[in-house]
Amino acid sequence: MAKRARHGSSQRQLRVGELVRKGLSEVLRGGDIHHPDVAGASITVTEVRLSSDLRNATVFVLPLGGKNAEAVLEGLDLCAPFLRGRLAREVELRHAPVLSFLLDDSFDQAERVEALLAATGDINGAGEDGETPDEPD
Repeated sequence: MAKRARHGSSQRQLRVGELVRKGLSEVLRGGDIHHPDVAGASITVTEVRLSSDLRNATVFVLPLGGKNAEAVLEGLDLCAPFLRGRLAREVELRHAPVLSFLLDDSFDQAERVEALLAATGDINGAGEDGETPDEPD
């Protein structure tokens, strides 16, 4: 039997990833974490990517305003076993995934692309003269 090529995450991975994202958001909002770098920070969980066996999760986070991002990531990594236990109580899964945290840089990338487009004058369909093309009648 031939292996089929993988083209991204399966529907199950996406569905469980969204459950884990919502569950972690609730746990982080609850204020039960007492690590000094994490306790006072407002942290947004932007995405969760799960391995194919749903045992490992990469959690993309963004502290509010991007302040102390590295310290917050270190704090989350230290609190990962605690967060995994709380997640197991929050979300009904057969196995709570092992959590690893990464800083979400997708917003920075979007800003860079927007700045490049603005510099060339091509943002929002503007041509070289800076005017948008007329719509056909």
